[in-house]
Amino acid sequence: MPRTRLLSLGLAVLVIPLGLASRRKSLPWPAFFATYAGDTLWALLVFLLLRFLAPRRSTLAVAAVALAFSFGIEFSQDLHAPWLDAARRTLPGRLVLGAGFLWSDLVCYSVGVLLGVGLDVALLTRRRPEISAPANDMA
Repeated sequence: MPRTRLLSLGLAVLVIPLGLASRRKSLPWPAFFATYAGDTLWALLVFLLLRFLAPRRSTLAVAAVALAFSFGIEFSQDLHAPWLDAARRTLPGRLVLGAGFLWSDLVCYSVGVLLGVGLDVALLTRRRPEISAPANDMA
């Protein structure tokens, strides 16, 4: 498994329990964290999973798809087809599809994807070794 895929999967595995823990009402999270961390981590997870599935795509392409997917899920929360509402009443459905539209979630998704871009640039993107020009000793 290429380095990018392995790191993406490893980071996703770390993000999942953090995201689930951020939703626990029984844990004494600061109010700001409890309100926004789950949605931010959810979008980060989407980015990491897309990076896992498409390791050769550019960071910008992965970010654009992650943001479009996240926004699409959020806007779909205004749709109330019986099968969608039934899915949202289950724990997995609520975690993936959400429960109700909030503008603040769009901000959280943007921050989560930006975190993914930062991780991608810092950790995941393969860097070619720089070839330096030979020193000019005749100066």
